Amino acid sequence: MDGRHLIYFSDPMCSWCYGFSPVIEDIRETFGDKLPIRVVMGGLRPGTEEPLSEDAKRSLRDHWTHVTEASGQPFDESVLDREGFIYDTDPAARAVVLLRRNHPNLALEYLRRLQAAFYAENRDVTSLEVLADIAADLGVRRDAFLHQLDTVDARQETWRDYAISQRAGVTGFPTLVAGPNDEGVYGVVTRGYAPADQVLAVLRAWMADAA
Repeated sequence: MDGRHLIYFSDPMCSWCYGFSPVIEDIRETFGDKLPIRVVMGGLRPGTEEPLSEDAKRSLRDHWTHVTEASGQPFDESVLDREGFIYDTDPAARAVVLLRRNHPNLALEYLRRLQAAFYAENRDVTSLEVLADIAADLGVRRDAFLHQLDTVDARQETWRDYAISQRAGVTGFPTLVAGPNDEGVYGVVTRGYAPADQVLAVLRAWMADAA
């Protein structure tokens, strides 16, 4: 991207990123095309193979309670009651990367819809069929999207996102980075969840300085 922009390191199955979703929408409504946002997949739990244990489910439910308290975002905890559910974040991240490649203007909206589908609607976003259904809701050709999701090319592109996150020193999600300034430097807006008023205040000051 040319000019000042934001890089949003996120994951569709990161609960704090789900809590941060309304903040991203506020940024888009406030700044529009003046401050474009590129989303990069961070890789929360890619390649997980073991089903969630009961202890892990209890821990997640406690975690989600904290997200609701901070953000007001609703959760349907019954998604964790799926028999043998494997919390593999790679398919959903791959879907966002594929959507970003083919329809970059829809990537953030697709990420938002995946988060809502998983956390609030009890939909299994580890399923390629479900991921394609949600893409189709945005006008994407379902069969073509479903086919591309399971390709080596899509997998490799997604893992390149994870590598970018690691090289950038991102250790948690959400992380929002802004740049470049007049010296070509990027800076962190927030590491982890922060409320909209705090984030918007930082960005307004940064954009005013640029003007």
